[in-house]
Amino acid sequence: MVLLRRVIGDALRARRQGQHRTLREVSTAANVSLGYLSEIERGQKEPSSELLAAICDALGARLSELLREVSDTVALAEQMPNVLVPVQDEAAPVPAAPATKATNRAVRQVSSDGTVAVSVRQDSPLKATLRSTRVRPTERDRDVVCAA
Repeated sequence: MVLLRRVIGDALRARRQGQHRTLREVSTAANVSLGYLSEIERGQKEPSSELLAAICDALGARLSELLREVSDTVALAEQMPNVLVPVQDEAAPVPAAPATKATNRAVRQVSSDGTVAVSVRQDSPLKATLRSTRVRPTERDRDVVCAA
């Protein structure tokens, strides 16, 4: 099962880190406690719409942009078999990379739609963590687009 608060937190963290800003800077600008913002970014707390708007404003982003990114991530996850449904049987074959000894979690990759790439980690039979990243075109890709 995908937790929306985790996808939102990942998107907020990615934007903040992309701007090379600290949690303290953004929490001050958004008028939210540093600890609470950290919990939101880690997907432990679900922000209200007002708080989410304040954080987006502090990051210089539109709320609609963030929600579109979150929507794209969830849409990609929905296209993956067995990601948004509980895993019924531990022995059932799942297209996954081997679990690591340290985490004992299976990691699966979702192919990119050209703008967003998503990796999925199965944390437990009922919980999966999505990690999305913006896909940046390479020089070669830009040359092909310009030549077309």
